[in-house]
Amino acid sequence: MKKMAGLASADWQWENATAGAVAGLATVTFSHPLDVVRTRFQVYDGRISNVPAYRNTPHALFTIARTEGLRGLYAGFYPAVLGSTISWGLYFFFYSKAKQRYLRSRKELSPGLHLASAAEAGALVSLCTNPLWLVKTRLQLQTPNQIRPYTGFHDAVRTIMKEEGWRALYKGLMPGLFLQVTHGAIQFTAYEEFRKVLVSSKAQENENTLASAADLLDSVDYATLGASSKLAAILTTYPFQVVRSRLQQRPSTTGVPRYMDSWHVVKETARFEGIQGFYRGITANMLKNVPAASITFIVYENVLNLLKLSRREY
Repeated sequence: MKKMAGLASADWQWENATAGAVAGLATVTFSHPLDVVRTRFQVYDGRISNVPAYRNTPHALFTIARTEGLRGLYAGFYPAVLGSTISWGLYFFFYSKAKQRYLRSRKELSPGLHLASAAEAGALVSLCTNPLWLVKTRLQLQTPNQIRPYTGFHDAVRTIMKEEGWRALYKGLMPGLFLQVTHGAIQFTAYEEFRKVLVSSKAQENENTLASAADLLDSVDYATLGASSKLAAILTTYPFQVVRSRLQQRPSTTGVPRYMDSWHVVKETARFEGIQGFYRGITANMLKNVPAASITFIVYENVLNLLKLSRREY
């Protein structure tokens, strides 16, 4: 019996990973042009920059579409798809595995243990995917007047390895770790707690306290839960994204990086731009991520419910 339970537990982890990967793919396809705009806003500091100045998000989208076409709006799409799919798949896998480990000795997880599970998953995912996010950032920041543009994902990886060494692929890892751990922890903790409240409320309305969440919640509920939890995470952790993007910029033609480390980014940004510098691009980020989080959790929950249903039928 224990062996069967262990096999079922392992299967459930893979089903969570599958649901997460499908959710991530749907999300990045829908929202990538806004991701390009956000990245360009994040690195534009009003001083010397290879990135054009944009007045606002609509102006940026229009300008990129007019001057660079669809290729500009979807710059870095391949590493974004690859990174998002891998990230969401690994995140849900590690997250569900951590929750199962904590549940061995208790009936229900506290908010603190949800937080710990999400933080653990975020750290592991960040270590696995940082090179993909660096290449994505580099490709998104390319403009038509780039002296030696990367021709694509593989060329970018080869050129970075040749010119800067393998360590360059891990630039921005520290703010990336803080971002992934804190952002994911806040988002998933908020999601789980909001979900509990909503399930409890609907169960009381339907006078059916034994009904499962799958029976009580629909896609609108999942969309609302995903959007509200994402909003809480964005407002809290956005400065980490700005620091990471600025560190991941391509060095100048002389090979000198614009920023030496995270502390250098913080000091320079605070000195020349003030607090608003740490929130550059947040409008595009919210337009991208709040609806995207809704899509992600709709797809994730529905795919997971389908997998559960197919297992019961089998």
